[in-house]
Amino acid sequence: MSDLVAKPEVLGQHLLSISDLEHDALVEHLEVAEAFCEVERRSVRKVPTLKGKVVASLFFEESTRTRLSFETAAKRLSADVLSLAVASSSVKKGESLRDTVETIEAMGIDAVVIRHSSAGAPHQVARWVDRARVLNAGDGWHAHPTQALIDLFTVRQALAAQEGRPSEGTGTELLAGRKVLIIGDIRHSRVARSQIDAYVLAGAEVSICAPGTLLPAGPADWPVTVVDDLDVALSQADVVSVLRMQEERGSGSFVPSLGEFTATYGMTERRAALLKPGALITHPGPMVRGVEISSTVADDERCLVRRQVTNGVPVRMAALFLSLSTPEEAVDG
Repeated sequence: MSDLVAKPEVLGQHLLSISDLEHDALVEHLEVAEAFCEVERRSVRKVPTLKGKVVASLFFEESTRTRLSFETAAKRLSADVLSLAVASSSVKKGESLRDTVETIEAMGIDAVVIRHSSAGAPHQVARWVDRARVLNAGDGWHAHPTQALIDLFTVRQALAAQEGRPSEGTGTELLAGRKVLIIGDIRHSRVARSQIDAYVLAGAEVSICAPGTLLPAGPADWPVTVVDDLDVALSQADVVSVLRMQEERGSGSFVPSLGEFTATYGMTERRAALLKPGALITHPGPMVRGVEISSTVADDERCLVRRQVTNGVPVRMAALFLSLSTPEEAVDG
């Protein structure tokens, strides 16, 4: 990897929400992630980019792939990682989130990667810290910015491959004008909210389709089109994002039964057959096979789920690099 120097105006910022990003910052995240993909192909997948930095991983909500992805990304960049075990931490003894964060920052950390069940928690943490940078790994129903970046990055790679060219240096060109359809439990999905912001910022046209009970409140205020005919929408889509039913947030009570949801809104083999040539399917994971997506479709070559998981590390490496670097630093990877 050659010298990696990002635009000064996007360095040293918190990553709390896609809505906080300008278009140039979105492009910078995608392009820097491309550079870190090269690291992932090495026999020794480690660079000294963030050597000496300390990243604290605070997951107040259960997660496997996001937590491991962020921690792996930090270690690939040679940062030290502090992983808070919430189940045995002082939080369980009644310590407030603010006291926990301020205690950890007093240890000299440089970044806080936080997942929390309360919407807005990462924004509040960003107000409490003095020098550490805060990266939102998912807060309530609100946002999951790095997952949206992963989805865009993966789709951009796949579209470039279809055209027989590299995706590096394409900015959002390959995404502009594309028709993106998001299906499923949008009401409870932080991923959907971040995806919509990201795809719209990239110039795509976004539609959503879900049972009325699983649509967000006030969808007319969102930069999306609500579609009723799923089959027609599928036949026109370039990208289909399938969302998981958020059972842990009570979404099962918003539909008569999971079987009926699958029959009316699931990505079945019949519905996958409606997609036009070159259309792509994404899923933020974890997938519930047989509910929102059939096993056959999940294993279809058009489904990018495994590539999304693989891309989670370089995309989060990019997020950590951009948040923890300053305009004055020259970074040699």
